[in-house]
Amino acid sequence: MKIKPPTVDVEHAGKPRRFVFVLMDNFTMLCFSAALESLRIANRTAGMKVYDWMIVSENGEVATCSNGCTFKVDSDLTELDRDDTVMLCGGMDVQEATTKKLLNWVRREARRGVVMAGLCTAGYTLARAGLLDGRRATIHWENQDSFVEEFEEVTLTKSVFVVDGNRITTAGGTASIDMMLKIIADDHGEELANAVADQLIYSAIRTDQDTQRLSIPTRIGVRHPKLSRVIQMMEQNLEEPISPALLAQEVGMSTRQLERLFRRYLSRSPKRYYMEMRLQKARNLLMQTDMTVINVALACGFASPSHFSKCYRSHYQTTPYRERGSQATRLSM
Repeated sequence: MKIKPPTVDVEHAGKPRRFVFVLMDNFTMLCFSAALESLRIANRTAGMKVYDWMIVSENGEVATCSNGCTFKVDSDLTELDRDDTVMLCGGMDVQEATTKKLLNWVRREARRGVVMAGLCTAGYTLARAGLLDGRRATIHWENQDSFVEEFEEVTLTKSVFVVDGNRITTAGGTASIDMMLKIIADDHGEELANAVADQLIYSAIRTDQDTQRLSIPTRIGVRHPKLSRVIQMMEQNLEEPISPALLAQEVGMSTRQLERLFRRYLSRSPKRYYMEMRLQKARNLLMQTDMTVINVALACGFASPSHFSKCYRSHYQTTPYRERGSQATRLSM
């Protein structure tokens, strides 16, 4: 049985919509390739060229992604058409890759009305350019703590992607597929988008209502409702930690029962688990922001810098100051 291709209105399709992929230094290959392949498959499935693209970088020659592969690009940061859609592809060390030259180009093209999208960590670049002020956005979950501290004017969500007017952000990875499927559906209908998803063997299409991380029970491998609830409260209160007694009270159990629950399922006390969550946030802030060590300590619920340093050294075998110094050394290499 021959499968009928999805219907595309050729007469009203107009000229192909062009996407301009900006490959930032150390960009993530998956977020880029997932978006690009969605466009290629859309053209093939539609039986006509409904999308076009070009690939650019700051130097106009090659771009290197985080896995070490290099790509020859079509152009440097050239002037675009007003109808273009820019796809900034971020990845590791996005702060370093967000150069003054790139920011000036992004702001200039945005003023001309170009749609701007930030894939993976490139939402940071859009925010640095001031293009997300007063808007909703998302970014990879690993960068959320530092983003919240630096960009108070942006409403950060945990969605896999966000479309707010002519600004688009994604969480990275396969979220590029979900974003592109929405764009294809908006441009040419659900039938074509679903056909592209089938070609990608992508059976669970997510919307902007879906969150990027696994649910707490799935993440910790435990399906205990009260334990999940306590961990959720911990995640939401890292700056002002809640005592184990109050956490236990909130879920209707004694402190001793809560202790036993954590020991049984997670092999550590509630206090230890909470501490590890706070220290992980602290490490993210040290590695991704220029916040002082004292401010990092306060943002993670440590009233005393000396206590913070002691806990950090015990967990990571280095001090917060040395962690910050090693990160600066690595970025300058």
